Amino acid sequence: MKPKLLLLLCMVTLGLASCKKDTIIEETQNKTVIFDIQPTQWKLSTDGKTYSYQYTNLPEIDDFGLRNEGTLMYISYPNTSGAYTTYAQLPFVYNVDAYSYEAYNGGVNVLIQSSDLQASAPIRPNTTVRIKVVIITSRNVT
Repeated sequence: MKPKLLLLLCMVTLGLASCKKDTIIEETQNKTVIFDIQPTQWKLSTDGKTYSYQYTNLPEIDDFGLRNEGTLMYISYPNTSGAYTTYAQLPFVYNVDAYSYEAYNGGVNVLIQSSDLQASAPIRPNTTVRIKVVIITSRNVT
């Protein structure tokens, strides 16, 4: 009985000692780009109904990305201490103005338009706003 128990114990010990735990960490393919827009960087359209800001330094948004990936945009205003602690996803209405965006090959265009029919002129932000662009990797199945 003892030799069988000893043999079983040796087999279990060898079996457990030979097990190796492999930790596989797969890095996310999603990308995040954050940039600030100063109040003076907003450009008013010729008809006076849209403020826009073009951010053209986004090589992460390419033709493949436009066809297959998702692009999300968030905006943040500084709190009373000047920190950017909350983000709202665009499209978004803030102080009667509608914020939206367009993504194109190599960049994004952030837009502000009035959502009030009585006052068609949008209000330009008087403080620096922070923009977060999140590019979500996806597999096109169509």
